[in-house]
Amino acid sequence: MRAMQARKYGETITLVDLPVPTPAAGEVLIRVAAAGVNPVDWKAHAGHIPDWFDDGPYVWGWDVSGTVESVGEGVTAFAPGDEVYGMPRFPDLVGGYAEYVTAPVDTIAARPAGLDHTAAAALPLAGLTAQQSLDLAGVTAGTRVLVHAAAGGVGHLAVQLAKARGAYVIGTGRAANHDFLRSIGVDEPVDYTEPGWLDRITVDVVLDGMNDPALVATLAPGGVLVTLPAGLTAEMAEAADRAGVRATGHLVFPDGPGLRRLTALVDAGALRVEVAEVLALEDVTKAHELVATGRTRGKVVLTI
Repeated sequence: MRAMQARKYGETITLVDLPVPTPAAGEVLIRVAAAGVNPVDWKAHAGHIPDWFDDGPYVWGWDVSGTVESVGEGVTAFAPGDEVYGMPRFPDLVGGYAEYVTAPVDTIAARPAGLDHTAAAALPLAGLTAQQSLDLAGVTAGTRVLVHAAAGGVGHLAVQLAKARGAYVIGTGRAANHDFLRSIGVDEPVDYTEPGWLDRITVDVVLDGMNDPALVATLAPGGVLVTLPAGLTAEMAEAADRAGVRATGHLVFPDGPGLRRLTALVDAGALRVEVAEVLALEDVTKAHELVATGRTRGKVVLTI
């Protein structure tokens, strides 16, 4: 099968031919139609999180959407021909930048009817990150939520998921993105390049896509800040302690039932996926470069 592989961190990712994997008991083999690209992909390739992985070679990529090719022993939930999507095994390697991957059945779900494979591949990691973070923060009807970097891959989904719970959402983004932010439900778009914007906001929950300790100042007493990039920095923790609020990091985990919750919202018209750019599998380096800018609206996806 075709796959994009690097022998070590930072090395150019090249097209190789690898054996098609065999699904173990409780797994399915997926013929991948599209693979989402996330910030963790380029960070992993650059060697920023070496403790997560053994020595190479590496085939990066976690978000996939495709068709079940075969099933392992004991699998009854899916059959060959079923169209599925998910984020199998994260943070362990799954090798999403390839024609085939195997996935445990409890980490995938049926592809939403309202999304093609390209949009479905953009949803799992970012959507589950947003959903799990909102769960962690206890966001319900009436909660005032600030989504920082609201037009980004996780941010634009977090906005919609918070609105589906009845929250009041303030979303940051450059002025050029404000119409887009309103279109996905942001009640109050804010240009984070304007001086003094932090002083004008008070919220119960912050979903921080940029690891910015200054956001602690926007929290009301008892408020919660969740950093969307995995891991809470010491600077963020100290700022929260001084302010008397709670700050926490969250590392997304595979979640088949969580995917089904996202699917239900897509099918109800309450969640849409913004795809910034679609590239061929061989253009993975360009995809990493785009995502690394932090300026894409929505997600970048590779077609296999």
